[in-house]
Amino acid sequence: MKFAILLLGLLTIQISYAQDRITGHARSSRSEIIANHGMAATSHPLATQVAIEILRKGGNAIDAAIAANAVLGVVEPTGCGIGGDLFAIIWDAQTDKLYGINGSGRSPVNLTLDYFKRNNIKTIPSYGPLPVTVPGCVDAWSEMHEKFGRLPVEDLLRPAIQYARDGFPVSEVVAYYWGVNAERLNSYPGFIETFTIRGQTPAKGEIFKNPGLAHTYQTLARDGFRSFYEGPLADMIAAFVQSQGGFLRKSDMMAHRSEWVEPLSTNYRGYDVWELPPNGQGIAVLQMLNMIEPYDVRSMGFGSKDHLHLFIEAKKLAFEDRAKYYADPAFSKVDVQSLISKTYSAERMKLFRPDKASTNYPAGNIESGNTIYLTVADEEGNFVSLIQSNYRGMGSGMIPPGMGFMLQNRGELFALDDKHLNVYAPGKRPFHTIIPGFVTKNNKPWLSFGLMGGSMQPQGHVQILMNLIDFGMNLQEAGDVPRINHEGSSQPTGTKMTDSGWVNLETGFDYQVIRELMKMGHRIKFDVGGYGGYQAIMWDEVNKVYYGASEFRKDGQAAGY
Repeated sequence: MKFAILLLGLLTIQISYAQDRITGHARSSRSEIIANHGMAATSHPLATQVAIEILRKGGNAIDAAIAANAVLGVVEPTGCGIGGDLFAIIWDAQTDKLYGINGSGRSPVNLTLDYFKRNNIKTIPSYGPLPVTVPGCVDAWSEMHEKFGRLPVEDLLRPAIQYARDGFPVSEVVAYYWGVNAERLNSYPGFIETFTIRGQTPAKGEIFKNPGLAHTYQTLARDGFRSFYEGPLADMIAAFVQSQGGFLRKSDMMAHRSEWVEPLSTNYRGYDVWELPPNGQGIAVLQMLNMIEPYDVRSMGFGSKDHLHLFIEAKKLAFEDRAKYYADPAFSKVDVQSLISKTYSAERMKLFRPDKASTNYPAGNIESGNTIYLTVADEEGNFVSLIQSNYRGMGSGMIPPGMGFMLQNRGELFALDDKHLNVYAPGKRPFHTIIPGFVTKNNKPWLSFGLMGGSMQPQGHVQILMNLIDFGMNLQEAGDVPRINHEGSSQPTGTKMTDSGWVNLETGFDYQVIRELMKMGHRIKFDVGGYGGYQAIMWDEVNKVYYGASEFRKDGQAAGY
């Protein structure tokens, strides 16, 4: 028995030493990537390498981001594709200015709220033709390229065309989610033909080809990005959706244009944090940071009871406003500046109890779900923070024949309550979950970052920033430490919060802390997924180098040169 105990002790010692890092960052899965010419961080190594290749060929960060996004549509169809929407924040080194682009598509003009009422549809379905909105990704590429791009479109799409035509080895996490998506989508027309190999989703390491997507990309390379909305591709998309009982028309496609928007910010402990305005949920990040800033988070310590409780309660407060106020600003007049003001956040935090979890919070009063994220920075100092998805993984199940991609189901996020700001209307953009992030310090770029995963995204943005700014972690460690994902807040579709919701905790938090949270009224779950996928690039102004990070929860890679 003594020998067994001694052996167990030796094994424990060996394991603990194996987990330590010589540099002392024991909570990091790897070192940060450091380079001085350019950097790319995406959720797939093949896309990262293409981004670096474009930079080396003389393209800028915008060119590289478009090329990488196109590759991700091939190699990671479980999270993105040209059937979806896109949002980006771009730092232009020439003008020393941030630009935001909202590339979200609108609902079909011929589909009305009355249709849902007449057919007794209480919520917009997740799959099929009804949640399909205009896919905005390709037009956002067009706008970004026209305003900032340098290389020809055919150069940007050539790597993606080659991977789609000749094939690529499917990576581990993508293979897993491909199988999960197939369970709910393989009955839809075209899924088996487009996204399986002899009826089975590809396994890890198996070579997969998508000749339909290669042909679609070749058409865009030849005829330009707008041909997706104005040419035969648009005819095929519209005809298919209508054949399935949907309402999308070519006229909806032709009318679509992305919108250049002004990013919004708040200052958190000397750092200006930038997000895009609604119809996205980015300002929830700014609201949460405003609520947290008055508290001495650093002294609380990462993973403490006080740290987790403060974060969870601030999230609940911000998300009640998210459910009530976040909608297409073309259809609702909401004073967003009031929502992100520190005065308003201070008023909201009067409801916060430091010793007890709330059952539910009301929304404040103001006057008047898989995704991909990538970021690229170039030698000239341009940055792109870009996020793109189809929603619910692969999307609606609607696959235009022979085109190699699935249309998004973002329309599911509309409410069907007449009194809700996010209520369905023809030609309207739904509430959106995907958000890119950016941080400046002293009016210079400091951090381009993002984190995938529905309502986890604003929660993830705040946790990353707290890890970097409050807890002094490095860029890689900030993404590798365990995360919190609170679920159960009221939703922009009209679903109300009726209890405290559930706190999902990733492996790594101290069990004594968890017990204390439970005593305070928090309901705890331990989920293996749903914590997002983080990529980031940080600029070191002193040494004039880029730091890059890509976390272990995805198949991603950060690389520089």
